[in-house]
Amino acid sequence: MPPGVEAKELQRKKTVALARGLIGRPLVRRFPDGRVEARLIVETEAYDGERDLACHARAGRTARTAVMYAPGGCWYVYLCYGIHEMLNLVVGPADWPAAVLIRGVEGAVGPGRLTRQLAIGRDLNGASAVDAASGLWLEDRGVRIPRGAISAGPRVGVDYAGPVWAAKPWRFTLDPKAWPAPPPAPLAPRDRQAARRRAAP
Repeated sequence: MPPGVEAKELQRKKTVALARGLIGRPLVRRFPDGRVEARLIVETEAYDGERDLACHARAGRTARTAVMYAPGGCWYVYLCYGIHEMLNLVVGPADWPAAVLIRGVEGAVGPGRLTRQLAIGRDLNGASAVDAASGLWLEDRGVRIPRGAISAGPRVGVDYAGPVWAAKPWRFTLDPKAWPAPPPAPLAPRDRQAARRRAAP
């Protein structure tokens, strides 16, 4: 299994840098039927503590936001508009309520589409993001994305936070042209034989 992400890496008080750094990291899901699927994260948004008027924690600790006060490295999953489950990674040290919204992965851009395709629900709220036993975790497969391939812009749907916080360029998106190419599919035995014949001198 590729190396996982260590919890201490997610517990730095650098929410925006962590949101950018998640671009290109694999999000791995083990489904109830045993299938395992990994997709690279391609879009994120940072939400940084009670001072951030776009953050759920702006009103302090509540029953819903209590998980955001945990040490970084667990999931925060909530229902948006009574329709969409939203997947967030809690980051930062204990009692610093910050999170990164995972807005898109390969093949599922949009937070609601992502959670539907990967069967992510509120049963994962508070679960570990660094332990495969949770069924949803992060890995580090050595993919490094050039800074120029990541664009930054304002977060989506946060006008309620006022002009200063709504304008923060804390949404990070990977240029689709920079997405790493998937590995080639393995050849069938007959195709391997044909390839060897073509390669023969």
